[in-house]
Amino acid sequence: MKEDLRKSFLKEVFFEFTRIGNFIKVTVIDGTSGTEVSFIGSALVSIEELKRIGLDKLEYVLKKKGVIRGKE
Repeated sequence: MKEDLRKSFLKEVFFEFTRIGNFIKVTVIDGTSGTEVSFIGSALVSIEELKRIGLDKLEYVLKKKGVIRGKE
């Protein structure tokens, strides 16, 4: 269900992964609004999990900015 909701408001998302020692800096950008979020994760975590965390954070920020609506 959550993936369906994401598909409806996140049409174009860019991911950037930068390895820094034992960590990975993840930057996620919404191509429509230009909103960008980033965080540092463990290099031991899968790319799919890092993407999921990034999408969760992007969704949170877009809701806070009023770009999208949804339950908090």
